[in-house]
Amino acid sequence: MSKIRNMSMTNQVMLATILGVLVGIIFQDKVESFKVIGDLFLRLIQMSVVVLIMGAVIEAVGSLEAKELGKIGLKVFVWFMGSTILAAIIGVVFGLLIQPGKGLETSNIEMGTISASTESLQEIIIDFIPKNIIEAMAQANMIQVIIFSLLFGLALSLIKDKDKNSILLDVVSAFNNVILKMVTLIMKLAPIGIFCLIAPVIGTIGTGVLLTLMKFLLTLAISALLFLVVWLLITALYCKVSVKKLAQNMWRMSIVAFTTTSSAITLPIQIEDGRDKLGISDRISKLVMPLGMTLNSNGLAMFLSLAIVTFAQFYNIQMGVGELIKAVLLSTLACLGTVVVPGGGLVALATVMPMLGLPTESIALLAGIDWFSGMFRTLLNVDADTTVALIIAADEKELNYDVFNS
Repeated sequence: MSKIRNMSMTNQVMLATILGVLVGIIFQDKVESFKVIGDLFLRLIQMSVVVLIMGAVIEAVGSLEAKELGKIGLKVFVWFMGSTILAAIIGVVFGLLIQPGKGLETSNIEMGTISASTESLQEIIIDFIPKNIIEAMAQANMIQVIIFSLLFGLALSLIKDKDKNSILLDVVSAFNNVILKMVTLIMKLAPIGIFCLIAPVIGTIGTGVLLTLMKFLLTLAISALLFLVVWLLITALYCKVSVKKLAQNMWRMSIVAFTTTSSAITLPIQIEDGRDKLGISDRISKLVMPLGMTLNSNGLAMFLSLAIVTFAQFYNIQMGVGELIKAVLLSTLACLGTVVVPGGGLVALATVMPMLGLPTESIALLAGIDWFSGMFRTLLNVDADTTVALIIAADEKELNYDVFNS
């Protein structure tokens, strides 16, 4: 028992997944009652998601100096949004092309529902802005919550700079630390919760679901590779540098990101290589790269959009153009408050799935491969943050081409 307690959370989750599969195969529908415990675990995650993301966005934007929110801030935000939207679109497109969620008999499980969108484009855009932020929070309307949080963070940054008073920002930061600690404590229950979610699913559907997971992971890998090729080409053309040299100079940080699955661990190497190999000035790299950890998450956007399409196929739910656009937007906006706790991808997935009418218990199916999908998510996150810093440095004439080409 002590050996299990000393295992890393990733290994515990993988062990729980394997045990859940075995128990489901052996006992079949007799383990259906386990689902109650799994549902309790999902509720524990969901109950703090709104304030977690809201606080993260407010702190990230509010921490910026007012002078940094001008020309450079706008450029950073536009490039972050552009890369994240592209990643989410590629996730949707490859989900539709490869269809990792198709071909599985799901008649024994409860279906989710996605009603066809009847809103006009104008109504969809207007609905981005909340009439009442408390109502938006109660309904977990993350698009509205994030829009409010961005504006709140902007106002907080301006007031902090004008009055030289950061008391409220300190309160927000302290509150975020408490919420993060709470989520971290809840995630310690992940092995039990995931076991109690997976066993009933396998017992009801059978082992065919494992094929879906492998197809999902393969689709994510292909999508990530294509995104990196396209994005590196865009960056090289914009900055007028060699794409081959760009890839070579980013190789070390990419390997560290891929193997550690941690943007935080990779950040020091990212900043060092940004200065010594890419020629990015310290001013730009120390602003863009840490900010990207919170506001820019291409890998997570791709993971979320692909997961949405996969589970819609899995449950035989038809998604129209309106729902696919909403999936891209939700996947993009959810990344504005990237969750920096173990299992953060699963927490973010718990945010967007209910908004599209998809069963939240599906999240547990991806938990067993979360570490593997995390490798591709982190690679995309780190490389995109670095290339945006390179682009901003080139714009601001703070890119040393001699260092880059050396």
